[in-house]
Amino acid sequence: MSTSPFWVSAFLDFAPADFERGVAFWQDVTGYALSERRGVDGAFATLVPPDGDDYLRVQRLDDGEGRVHLDLHVENPTVAAEAAIELGAHVLMRHEHGYVVLRSPGGFVFCFVRHHASHRPAPATWPGGRSCVDQVCLDIPPERHETEVAFWQALTGWDHQDSVSAEFSRLHPPDDQPLRWLLQRLDDAGGAGGAVAAHLDLAADDREAETERHVGLGASVARVHDHWTVLTDPVGTTYCITGRTPR
Repeated sequence: MSTSPFWVSAFLDFAPADFERGVAFWQDVTGYALSERRGVDGAFATLVPPDGDDYLRVQRLDDGEGRVHLDLHVENPTVAAEAAIELGAHVLMRHEHGYVVLRSPGGFVFCFVRHHASHRPAPATWPGGRSCVDQVCLDIPPERHETEVAFWQALTGWDHQDSVSAEFSRLHPPDDQPLRWLLQRLDDAGGAGGAVAAHLDLAADDREAETERHVGLGASVARVHDHWTVLTDPVGTTYCITGRTPR
């Protein structure tokens, strides 16, 4: 049985005190509704697009700092988890509801789940043009880069493009999936000794207009590059707006 995910969802995990502000910001950024809260004390919810299947979810952590983790949707989470273990992952929890929580060789938290989805939502339209969250970027310390890239390539079975730049490479999921995968090799100062993390990227028709919209919603600009802008949301979550055309 293949371990290649047929869908990938991104979870925005917020510290307890940041949950309400973080969720409200990302609702405004995406234009998505919030599902009924679920789980113990309503710690989980889904950002529901007006069309297509959901792929962005939120969680209130019990403690610790905010982060992004991924849900890989597969036919059999147990079988997929065993394959991941053989590739170097470690199981953190096998839940009675059927999903499995793991940590990659580089320390990145992800889950295997069964939830079915197949229809990628359309971009949202704003006065400044269209935008959508359409990419996850794994931020990999240099000493973990080779092992981590090999792990994800083997686990997903997706083609790896290593010629994007010295800093970035790609995995290529099927085109009908909602999230592109970018792999970033951090510099020595940024990544020494740390675990692999992730951030989300938006594609926008007009990067400057989209950035202005986000700042109006409470985000802060951290850095401006030639092709992308790095921001932090009101609770400190780092993400990027790129000038790529939304799919």
